[in-house]
Amino acid sequence: MRLVRLIANLGYGSQKEVRAMIRDGRLTDSDGVPLSMDSRVGHVGVRLDGEALDPAPGMVLMLNKPVNYTCSTSDPGRVVYELLPERFGRRNPALAPVGRLDRDSTGLLLMTDDGALLHRVTAPRSHVPKTYDVTLARPLDGGEAAIFASGALMLRSETTPLAPATMVATGERQARLTIVEGRYHQIKRMFAAVGNHVEGLHRRAVGGLGLGDLAPGRWRLLTAGDIARIFERGDLSDGQEG
Repeated sequence: MRLVRLIANLGYGSQKEVRAMIRDGRLTDSDGVPLSMDSRVGHVGVRLDGEALDPAPGMVLMLNKPVNYTCSTSDPGRVVYELLPERFGRRNPALAPVGRLDRDSTGLLLMTDDGALLHRVTAPRSHVPKTYDVTLARPLDGGEAAIFASGALMLRSETTPLAPATMVATGERQARLTIVEGRYHQIKRMFAAVGNHVEGLHRRAVGGLGLGDLAPGRWRLLTAGDIARIFERGDLSDGQEG
């Protein structure tokens, strides 16, 4: 790929702006030699102002989403892209959330420009487990775990029952729930079906990948090992996180 297009697709600027960077000598190879408009250098061999470039397409990151941020730029208010470098929002292919968290939900949000990976994680047949900490308006009555695990719970307006889900009570009004589907407002509707109301929802893990010590509002790029952990099948009901 031509240098100008490569840099523009990573979101560093328009093609016109990238040409200006080249003329100003801001783009060099790894030895500091200025590059030209016609240079054909591999992604890893390019430096901008002496710094390595952002990852090539196929980038995956994990964000600890705070409350009051939305995942869609079409929604009013603050969006999760504001928590990332501005150039990430201009990447081509575009960086997109892998599934969503509501405005009032928090926790682990994956984002990628890899459409195949996004589909692999979110496709119903993948059954990637997602683990949440839930805070409820009223105390648990003790029967919820069996109902959720039965595979027979039918949500209002749905035509097929939910897949079995694992729930562990962690307090009088707190639970840890692992689901393998992603239906609309699924967890809120599950607890509504058993006569309760969700007041707080925090996603702590996707597959075997947890937030670890990542603070709210912070993000980090994922390694190949991290990505592999997404497809581990165990939930994190025992409290382990990575």
